[in-house]
Amino acid sequence: MPQKHFLLVVYDIGNDRRRTKLHQLLLDYGTPVQYSVFECWLSDAEEARLKRAVRRIVRPKKQDHVRYYRLCARCVGETEVVGRYDAPGPAPSAWVVGDAEGG
Repeated sequence: MPQKHFLLVVYDIGNDRRRTKLHQLLLDYGTPVQYSVFECWLSDAEEARLKRAVRRIVRPKKQDHVRYYRLCARCVGETEVVGRYDAPGPAPSAWVVGDAEGG
């Protein structure tokens, strides 16, 4: 399994249709933690696919703006949150399918 890293994606999109389209795309890659802010655990290949898809949606000449912040594991571990927050946590190294009863 490829190693995953933490990517914070922040955006400001002036058009409702493009903003909704971008939000829907980002739901496939990460967790929304605030309006226009997503936390993602991605492999290098997933990050490249995400960025290609984002480029097809945004219009920089129309004032659209997307930022990517790649954070190291130590920095992610030092993230401080005040208030309710459901952290996505690091990507699991294995997926468990079925219930605890063995079903």
